[in-house]
Formats: sequence, structure tokens, C-alpha cells
Amino acid sequence: MSHSDDTLLLANVSRRGLLKGLAGGSALLLAARWDLGLANEQAQFGAGAMPGGWVDNPNVFIHIDSDGLVTIINNRAEMGQGIRTSLVMVAADELGADWKQVRAQQADADQDKYGNQNTDGSRSMRHWYQPMRRAAAAARQMLEQAAANQWNVPVHEVRTGIHKVEHPGSGREIGFGDLASAARELEVPGRDALVLKPDSELRFIGKESGLINGELKSAYPKAIDGKDIVTGKAIFGADIDLENTLYAVVARPPVYGATVKSVDDSEALKVAGVKKTVRIEGTGQPAAFSPLGGIAVVATNTWAAMEGRRALKIEWDNAPAGDNADYTSDDYRKALETAAQSPGKVIRQSGDVEAALEEAAQRVSATYYMPHMSQAPMEPPVAVVRIKNGEAEAWAPVQHPRATREGIAGLLEMEAANVTVHQTLLGGGFGRKSKPDFVIEAARVASEFEGQPIKLQWSREDDIQHAYFHAVSVDHLEAGLDEDGNATSWRHRTLSPSITSLFAPDPKHKGEFELGMGFNTMPFSIPAIRLENPPAPAHVRIGWFRSVYNLPHAWAIQSFAHEMAVAAGRDHRDYVLDLLGPGREVHNLTVGDGWNYGEDPDLYPIDVARMRRVIERATEEAGWGRETKKGRGLGLAFHHSFVSYTAIVFDVEVDDDGKLTIHRADIAFDCGPQANPERIRAQMEGSCVMGIGIALQSEVTFKEGVAQQDNFDKYLIPRMPDAPEVVRVHLIDNPNDAMGGVGEPGLPPVAPALCNAIYAATGKRIRRLPVGNQLS
Repeated sequence: MSHSDDTLLLANVSRRGLLKGLAGGSALLLAARWDLGLANEQAQFGAGAMPGGWVDNPNVFIHIDSDGLVTIINNRAEMGQGIRTSLVMVAADELGADWKQVRAQQADADQDKYGNQNTDGSRSMRHWYQPMRRAAAAARQMLEQAAANQWNVPVHEVRTGIHKVEHPGSGREIGFGDLASAARELEVPGRDALVLKPDSELRFIGKESGLINGELKSAYPKAIDGKDIVTGKAIFGADIDLENTLYAVVARPPVYGATVKSVDDSEALKVAGVKKTVRIEGTGQPAAFSPLGGIAVVATNTWAAMEGRRALKIEWDNAPAGDNADYTSDDYRKALETAAQSPGKVIRQSGDVEAALEEAAQRVSATYYMPHMSQAPMEPPVAVVRIKNGEAEAWAPVQHPRATREGIAGLLEMEAANVTVHQTLLGGGFGRKSKPDFVIEAARVASEFEGQPIKLQWSREDDIQHAYFHAVSVDHLEAGLDEDGNATSWRHRTLSPSITSLFAPDPKHKGEFELGMGFNTMPFSIPAIRLENPPAPAHVRIGWFRSVYNLPHAWAIQSFAHEMAVAAGRDHRDYVLDLLGPGREVHNLTVGDGWNYGEDPDLYPIDVARMRRVIERATEEAGWGRETKKGRGLGLAFHHSFVSYTAIVFDVEVDDDGKLTIHRADIAFDCGPQANPERIRAQMEGSCVMGIGIALQSEVTFKEGVAQQDNFDKYLIPRMPDAPEVVRVHLIDNPNDAMGGVGEPGLPPVAPALCNAIYAATGKRIRRLPVGNQLS
């Protein structure tokens, strides 16, 4: 990224936007004079290429009060992944702050001030690790300069201790709080003058446990919100209750694209507590982040609003929905399976696949299915909005604050500057809360009640039936093997509706970013490869779901590689290592991937050596190759996603009645440098359990356009007995590569590894998810 090196850089931030952001600063904050340095050219990759870019301004992120309290601003959504702790920890470590005197403050929606705030794509730490360290290093050096000035000594004679600056030569020291006022008068050091702490001086970053002050204890600070969460004090979206609040729920069209033909709300208005009904106009198709439409019922409490909704008599018009009203899952699956037998749009090709298949000593083929799923976060969508005197204020658990702010502004036809969005803690997100349709619904209802807060609540039924669904998928694969079982050809056809159908007329083909999630980046070294994408139309809202299209691609590719190994009579681990070939770096453009998760392919190539390493580590730790009794087996899968590498081995047992027990999971993970190993382990463990649910239970089906599951009695998620008895996470120490993602890459290999283990235990091949009763 090209930039001027003589100042700290604010990428894509205007001078006006910066000055407005600083105008409200406290007198005791580190609000030093700031010499702007803007990028000389638009960043092509990484954080700088994101809308709003990145900011490393200490004035924006670090506030120090006169009593020494350090407030560090977190600009990313906290939804259980621990980013509020992790980013604050990174800054506190670089600053030299005492963790007991640090607090986190959540940023409101303000992309001009805080840089990109859209929390998705497993990019929060990899995009914000360096900016937060630079901001903290600048603040630390300003404190050191302020102390040196006060003592009238050269700045190189002072150093930062824990929450204080010291002068070893004289034994003098002074706390951060006592220096804040003087530090604010100083120029912010240029980026070329910044000196980040060496690893030997870091207390938190990259640490899990060790000998600290003679005691063996965790070196990682306690989670900022941990105690409040487990004691019920943390504030999630559902916890916002303002004075004089009214409560709303919405009756939405059961079929995507349908509208209200007529409504009789007379009985609803008779329900005690119901105040009013409000029509919400939908935008039709494509819906983007706009509401689906329907009728809102507003009441003095949520229960009354729900009872009022039950009393509504609505006639829906399915004509605007077109053939969405005929959408039935079984029929759609069969249509995709039929389409998968014919050629599709060619995405990647090398060698002559047809000739190689014809000449093969053995041919292997299989078709795999993955259903729709709902994100189903623990906290269903909820938002509070108040509109008063031409301004709107919202409180909501959103992953995408800018889209929320702009969506409200667009609906109400006001400037975004007149919209304030307070981002609460999220009770889970998984991609669902990247889409702020539920906040825009609340704004529409609030527009009918000037000055009065409206809390609009989705029920679990609303959440599951009106989700932005994970795409259904069918993948058909064929391979040719020679006399020794070696792969000579590989043909893969993948069919799924595209997320781009949310924003434009349905392209019926996956977009570049969707294909780049493990499809055209398939790393096997096979002489003849042909990858195709036949059409698949969308009939529901398709949206981001944790790991997105990596899920079906990994499910199909990793399952099929195992089938090839079985057909070849070879050990699965040895076979896939042969498929991968020797350690090497594959440039993404050479396989037709121009996306690469938005990252620089020179920094983030497909590194086969790293992929081999996680396979070898996971299988070694799991005791791969050991003898197992009847009904018990080991299964392996691996995947590269979000520029990180994951492999997992399951040890499972299936009894004569088909009962599955998962004895153990061994997960090897390489994300490059590890800022917060404790949270990395937690993400891998959580991915393992969520992936087990995807493999065994979770499915949304449709009949005539209507979702057939509406709560956890029908949309099944894993319970405690479904989890492995033991989960072991093996982090690969790899500090010299570029930092990768963590929140999502643990999920894609789970389902194929589990189903491969089931095959090893039973000889039963699973090609359709969820497993459900297929073991009975």
C-alpha cells in the first residue's frame, strides 16, 4: 500500500470527517494536533481497500483521563468472538497499560471517523491489528515525550513501564494520567518515527499462559465482557428499554416477494395494549437489506403485540413473487441434480478432462447435497429506534453499522449525519446481523410515533422463516484413476443460488467471490481439471452464513477425495497428501481467483506446504492409522479459507442402532501470527460444535415458497450430547506469515470429516446433509 511515510496514515478519511470526529474530544484526551497523511493511491487489497479504509489515529481510539483510566475504542461488532477484548488487548499491550485500568468503549456507526466497521469475512484482527498497534505506539511515544519534557531529559533516556513512564537514570516515574494533559499538546509522531515493541516486551499479544511474576497463570487478560455476560449485566440489543417505549412485531409475507393484498386489523386493535397497526412496504425483488414488507402491530408490551399479530386477517398476494410461490425443496434438489449432469459455465480448466476420463482405468463419481440453513443466533433480531426533531437514534445488535445508518437515512429521507446508531453486544450473528432489515423496519414504525422509542422484536419463528438463508447446493464430481489409483482427471460441477441475487437481477450463477471460496482454489495437483458452474436460480433471500460457500465446496471436495482414496485402496491421509503434491505456493490468479478474500495474492498465496502441515499435525495428534474396533473409525478433512488453514480428525463410534458418539476431535489450525491464542482455540471449538449441527441436523425446507421449520423443535441444532467428548486444538506456530482469519475457517472441514469418520466406522456413505436418520 503506497503512502506518505512521514505521518500516521488515515486511509480514505477526509480532513473534514476527521476534524468533525475530533471536535467532541475531552480536554484530557490525547487530542494532539494532527498532520494528515493521505494515501497517494487507492489501496487495492486488504483493509485499505474496504469501504472507509482503516484509521490509526490515536486521538480516535485512545482516551486517557487524569485519573489514569485508559479508554480504548472498539470499532468492530462483538458477537461472541471476543474482538472487543482482543483489539483492546492489542492496543493496551502496545501502549503499556495496566489491564485493570483499561476499559472498552463501543464505537457508534461512523465510518468516516473509525474506518470500516463491517464485521464479517473473519477480517477484524487481520485488518486492525497493525492500525491499533500503531495508534497505541504513537500514544505511548507522546507520553514518553511529555515525561522527557517535564524532566528536561532526552526522550531516549525514558521508557514506558506498566501504566507509567520511567527515567531509569534518576529513578523518577510518572503515571499516564498525570501526563495526559501535556501529551495532548504534542505533535503526533510520524509513522516513520514509530517503534513498535519487540515481542520480548509484549505481555498479552500471542500469549496463553506462562510464568508471570513467579506464578504460573494465564497471561491473557480476562474477557472484558465475560463477567457481565455470565451474570446477566451485559447489554445486548434485547436489553435496551427506554422510557415510554412501545413494542412492535411484524407479520411478513410467507413467500419471498409477496405483498399484502388486503388486511383486516379490527380484531387486532381489540387486543388489550395494542395501539396501532402500521403497513411496511417491501421493496420486492431484489430485496437487498430492505424489509420484506407486511403489517406491524404496535403495543404497550411485546406479548400484546404478538397477540395482536395473531388476530390480523391478511390476504397475501403471491403474484409479485413469481415462481417463488412454487418453490419446493425436494423438486428443486432434483432439478439441480439433473442440471449437474450437463456441462455448465467453465470456471477453470487445465488438460483434457474428457480424454483423461475416457482413458481412466477406474472412474469415481458422486453427487453431494447441502440444504438451506438459517443463522439462528441465540438473540433473534431486535432494534430500538426513536425519531425526534428530524433526527433518528437507533440501538441494535448489528454487524454492519454503516449499512444500518444509511438504510435508516434512506428510508426517512434524511442525511446520514442526522442518524445515530449505537451498536450493542450481539447475542450471536453468523452473518445474519450484517443485514439491517430489522432496524429499518423499526425505523419505519418509529416514523409513526414522533419522539417515542419503538422496540421491534423478531421471534424465533420470524428469525428462522424469514432469514437470509444459506444457499442450498448440489455438487457433482467425477474423477479418473490410473491402474495405481492415482488421479488423472477431476471434474467438478457446483450449483447454488448466488448472494448477488439480493442486489441485482438473479444472475443464476455464483459470483467471483463465491467461487473463490474453495472451488476454483481447489489445490490438488491433478493433470486434467475442469470446474464448471451450471445455473441455479434463487427463490428466497440468500445471505451470508458463517463460512458462506466454503461449506458446500469443502463438503463436496473433501468427501469426494475420501471416496477416491477408498476406490484406490489407499490410506486417506496418504492419498490426499499425494493429491496436494509437494509444498509450493500457488498464486490465486493462476487458478482463476481474482478475489482471494480481498487480500494481496503475493502476501496470501495458496500455500500447499501449510496445508500439508495442518493435515500432518491433526492426524499425528489423533493417532491416525491405529487399529479401531468394529463400529469405530477416524475421519479427516481439511480446507483453506479466509487465508487460513484448518484440518480436523474425528474419532467416532456408531452402535448397531445407529447412535453416533463423537469421542474426540483433533483440530490443527494455522492462521499465521496469533494475536490472541485463547480466542483462537475458542473459535475452533465453537466451529466444531456448529459444524456438527450442520452435518447432523440443521435444515430449512420449503413447500410452495413457505419455510417448513419455525423453531428449534423442527430446525435442529446440536445439544450437549452431540458434542465431542474431547476437543483438542493444535495451533501451528507460524509468526512469519501474514495474519489470517479465525472466526470462520474452522467450520468448513467439520461436516466432511465427520461423515468420512462415519464411513470408516460403518461403511455407510453420506452424500446428503443433514445426516438425520440415515444411520438408523
